[in-house]
Amino acid sequence: MASKNDMRIPKKTIEQCKEKLLLEKENILNTLKTNGRPPDTDERSGDFGDQNNRAMNEHQWMLFQNRLRKQLLEVESALSRIESNNFGVCEETENPIETPRLLAIPWTRLSIEGARLRESSLK
Repeated sequence: MASKNDMRIPKKTIEQCKEKLLLEKENILNTLKTNGRPPDTDERSGDFGDQNNRAMNEHQWMLFQNRLRKQLLEVESALSRIESNNFGVCEETENPIETPRLLAIPWTRLSIEGARLRESSLK
């Protein structure tokens, strides 16, 4: 028996998305590896302005690292959905996510309509 996903999302689209997801995962991991340490963490001298600048730089670095980790989780989740044949189904509407949207943002969990519904429910 075919899964829901087999009837909804073309196999070619899934393969294209998987390639994009694997490339995105590799890029994120390389970025995390390259930027593995916060800037100027060993140096705590200088005046108040220097210390403030270091604190702000470290905060921005931490935000950037956090965004990368969240993105990595989304990418890995999408890859998992591909493996479990649940890829490309909107979490809100349970309808297929539009192919152009999947190709542009392969880790998306929502169709355009699903995104609108979720956004309106948060207001």
